[in-house]
This record gives sequence, structure tokens and C-alpha cells, in this order.
Amino acid sequence: MTSQISQPDLLRELEQVVEAELNRHLGVAKEWFPHDYIPWSDGRNYDGLMGGDPWSPDDAEIPEVARTALIVNLLTEDNLPSYHHEIAVLFGRDNAWGEWVHRWTAEEGRHGIAMRDYMLVKRMVDPVELERFRMTHMSEGYQSQHPDDALRSLAYVSFQELATRVSHRNTGRFTSDPMADRLLARIAADENLHMIFYRNLLKAALEIAPDQAMAAILEVVKTFEMPGAGIPGFQRKAIAMAVEGIYDQRQHHDDVVMPVLRFWDVFEVEGLSGEGEKARAELAEFMSDLDQSATRFTEKRDKLKARLAARG
Repeated sequence: MTSQISQPDLLRELEQVVEAELNRHLGVAKEWFPHDYIPWSDGRNYDGLMGGDPWSPDDAEIPEVARTALIVNLLTEDNLPSYHHEIAVLFGRDNAWGEWVHRWTAEEGRHGIAMRDYMLVKRMVDPVELERFRMTHMSEGYQSQHPDDALRSLAYVSFQELATRVSHRNTGRFTSDPMADRLLARIAADENLHMIFYRNLLKAALEIAPDQAMAAILEVVKTFEMPGAGIPGFQRKAIAMAVEGIYDQRQHHDDVVMPVLRFWDVFEVEGLSGEGEKARAELAEFMSDLDQSATRFTEKRDKLKARLAARG
């Protein structure tokens, strides 16, 4: 049995890495303003107090799957207060950890602001339905799957931030709206920088506590789900997005999990005990199964689309 590093000791050990990564982040993060991306002059009043026009699906000629993805992505961003609470409790509000928690929260806050303004100005979604979804989703809150485990939390956000980036980027393309695509690309760039921050911290943690970090990576990869899984009708919406290729198993394997695992050198890292080696072997087996599952899904989807196309 290898010795286990305690969470307080781990957070202290990583303090200097957090400070260095925070300084790096501040040096590369670009300032941007949500209002610059909103075509305000395209907007008009809705019905209700303003006596305008009620929303209609014909108001914005975007594919239904793009509308679904926009709603899922925005509602995911909306739960920021709960996310902030979770990481503030876990990482603390002092020193470099606290500076990062607040900086991350401030940057993430722009995403929901910009997306909601754009979607309402361009009448991409039903504003009443969207607000009801928001109230339901936020009323349930969000609780981390790993509220007391910094290693598992760091592993999770490394994958989650990259998955969010992929989802935003692909959603932008599916809207066929050049400015929406540009806005979501800007948001995706933020998410990528956040992923790099967390990914680099977990890389350092692998050197400090390799066995614990490997076990954390394994558990997170096996149980991963997006923070928006509590959105009303999430499974149906996620399937629709997967069928159209906005976010599917193949992208999860190829564009999210494997790039991060390669960066961490998980299949080459040295210094593991028997427990760490066992976790790594199980991780390799799981990734092989995920790869095969992704291939089966893609093949079924392609055959379905081919049949639909043949029917005209």
C-alpha cells in the first residue's frame, strides 16, 4: 500500500504551480467585450409588456439541432454560481488558488451574458421557454461529483473544459450564422485556456502523487458526464446533438479524452506502484472499449443517414 498525500498537503504542494499557471494565463488571455458581438440593431420587441411580436421558430432560420445545442450550452453556462461555490469550497479563496477561482468565474460569466443577448436579439430561441428552463435548471443547482477530492476535480475539469470548447465550436458552425460562429469561437478560446490551466495542474500532480492521480484519472474518465446533465430533457438533447455530430462519442474519444491523456503521458509515466499500474491498465482497457463504442455509433449513424438520404 503506497502512502497517500492528504488534500491540504496536495493543495500546498501545487500552490507555486497555480501561481505560475495563473501568471501565464493572465499573460495570454485576451480582453473582450460581450456587447461587441451582439447585432443590437437586428433586435425587436417581443410580445408582453412591450407589445411586440411573439416568438416564432421562423424568426431565426437555424437548424433545430443548432437551437437545441445553443440552449444546452447556455443553460450549462448559467449554473456558474453553483460552479463557483464548488471550486471555492474545494480550492479555497486565499493566495493563488483564490485568485484563480475568482478570475475563472469572471471570465466564465461573460459566456452566458453574451450567448443570451445574442440568442434573444436574433430571436434564435423561445425566450419564455428558455427562462423556464433556466429557472428549473438553476433551482436544482450543481454539486460536483468529487466535492472533497482535488485530484479528481482537476482531472474532471481538464476534460470538461475541453469538451465544452468542442461543443461551443461545433454549435457555432451549425448555426450557419457567421457572427454567432464568431462569438462561440471566442467563448471556445476561453474554455481552451481554462482547460490548459487545469490540465497543467494535474500534470504537476502526477509527479507529486502518481498513484493517486492515476486512480483519479481512471475514475473520471469512466464516469464522465457534462455539468449540464441536469438540464430538462438533457438525454434527448444530447442524442440529437450526437446524431448531427455536434458532440458525439467519437469526438469525446478523439478530441477530448485522448489529447489530454497524451499530454499527461499516462501510458508512459514512471514511478507507479502496483495500484497505479492496475489503474493505468484499466484505463487503457476502458479507452479501447470507448474507441470501439464510438466506431459502432458512427457506423450506425452513417447507415441511418444513408437510408434517409436514399428515401429522399
